[in-house]
Amino acid sequence: MDTQLTEESDPFCLTPLDAAALLFDAPWSRYAVIGDSLSAGTGDPRPGYTGLGWSDRFARVLRRVRPDLEYLNLAEAGATTARTMEKQADGMLEFGPDLLHLPCGANDLVCRAPDFRAVEREMRRMYEVAAGTGARLTTFTLGKAYVVPGFPDWSDRVARVNEITRSLAAEYAAVVVDMWDHPVNAREDLLSEDRIHFSASGQAVMAAEMVKALAYTLGRAAHV
Repeated sequence: MDTQLTEESDPFCLTPLDAAALLFDAPWSRYAVIGDSLSAGTGDPRPGYTGLGWSDRFARVLRRVRPDLEYLNLAEAGATTARTMEKQADGMLEFGPDLLHLPCGANDLVCRAPDFRAVEREMRRMYEVAAGTGARLTTFTLGKAYVVPGFPDWSDRVARVNEITRSLAAEYAAVVVDMWDHPVNAREDLLSEDRIHFSASGQAVMAAEMVKALAYTLGRAAHV
């Protein structure tokens, strides 16, 4: 059963050695994360899993192969794309990343009636600024398990913002870790008590998927 899984037995996780092997010649030495609580790696602990968010986990993997890694996570819970640009862009630009993770509009959806044209404009502005750093860009799509009660059209909202994310990522050559259809969404114990954020087990899987996706860009088989 899912509740009996541990980080060592989870089929979607990577051992520290396997993760480092996939990124053994990673060129990135300045890794930055901007955005919201998804970017921050917010989530409850789970027995059998290290209590770290995906971004801290991924930084730990990179440090195994790049001990000189500089890591900056500016993400803020509740941040919309507009607030991300207002409050985090200057710090990100000052840091000068060569690997940069971007949010995917989760909090842009938490309103009475999202203006998807405005969402796309703000996200495009973010991608333009981010691309100007010359960094390799990464992002997620939102998973099916991410549900905000009170919005009966929530799945449609997520599908639309995911399509915006995929389209912009393709245009700006960003790496997309597509969590929408990932099998982990079906786990009964995936979510934290807030029923929104992935718990530590989901964070571990997201970190593994980030490793695999970036390994693929380096030209090696990533689906171990």
